[in-house]
Amino acid sequence: MTADSNPALLDTEGAAATDDPAPAGPSARGPRARNTRAYLLYVAGKLGGAAVSLFAVLVTSFFLFRLIPGDPVKQMTGGKRVSAEQLAAMRKEFGLDQPVMTQFFDYCGNALTGDFGTSYQFHTPVLDKITDALPATLLLTGTAFVLYTLIGIWLGTRTAWRNGGLGDRVHTGLALTLYSVPSFWLGLLLIITFSVGVGPIPGLFPTGGLESGGETGIAYVIDVAHHMVLPVITLVAVGYAQTLLVMRSSLLDEMGSDYLTTARAKGLRDDLVRRRHAVPNAMLPTVTLMFVNLGTVVAGAILVETVFSWPGLGGLFYAALSVPDLPLVQGLFFVFAAAVILMNTLADVIYPLLDPRVGR
Repeated sequence: MTADSNPALLDTEGAAATDDPAPAGPSARGPRARNTRAYLLYVAGKLGGAAVSLFAVLVTSFFLFRLIPGDPVKQMTGGKRVSAEQLAAMRKEFGLDQPVMTQFFDYCGNALTGDFGTSYQFHTPVLDKITDALPATLLLTGTAFVLYTLIGIWLGTRTAWRNGGLGDRVHTGLALTLYSVPSFWLGLLLIITFSVGVGPIPGLFPTGGLESGGETGIAYVIDVAHHMVLPVITLVAVGYAQTLLVMRSSLLDEMGSDYLTTARAKGLRDDLVRRRHAVPNAMLPTVTLMFVNLGTVVAGAILVETVFSWPGLGGLFYAALSVPDLPLVQGLFFVFAAAVILMNTLADVIYPLLDPRVGR
């Protein structure tokens, strides 16, 4: 039977001919385009959230530290007898005679341009003080960050892969102990033991500071490294414990997965199964923790820097609180919080690239 003698067949063929999809043009959108658009929307949402958080930090930094008891102007007089007229002149010089809301709007407007005011006690721009102290903080906390991240990932992998063994119990117990120890207490203990000396243990390291002074060249580098030993050990002892526990927990969750059983069934050695398959999948929570810790690198370690008299942002923040030096405290608080927010946002942006299930 031909199509001419069967109208139904003719209609079917005609429909088939007319229902052919149109050729893909510039407006066609495949899965890749849809995924890219979804990712860009996801990134835009995270950036918007970061902007809102930064504004909230700006507001908080202004009002929070005005709750600190004490008059900054009187503190700056150093206990000397000053007349009321002189106090009023100082308040006018620093803008403290203006209404609080006027001060707030001036602060927000100046902060948008990077101007956090002038330090009460140092009489220099806040941004200059932060810039001067930042390298010392990055040197100390950055070195500690690299060390405790590598040590934590390595030990966390080994303890999880040998779960229940003697090494696992020893390292996990030590990590839990160090993670619960206050960093300033551990720092004081190290100073007493290795700086002052206890019994047969002599004083091997300086009690604090960045340098002894007067050294140049390679001698200066060695001197700075000598001063860094105890504060770095303090930061590493606390930081590696957190990384180890997170990495261990993540790897334990992966160890019972089917893909590891399949990899072993294919004849892969145990170390290859761990290195090529288990660890990359278990790294996702650890990567997030790394970005969070990276944000605190800029914030420094206030207590550790104070204990070891380290001339970084942490020690500067402690000195500013003692006055209180409102412009310096506000500027440092904003920088600390902004670093954490930006690193968290960067982690959120990178995470979908590591795990495509995120951000869909």
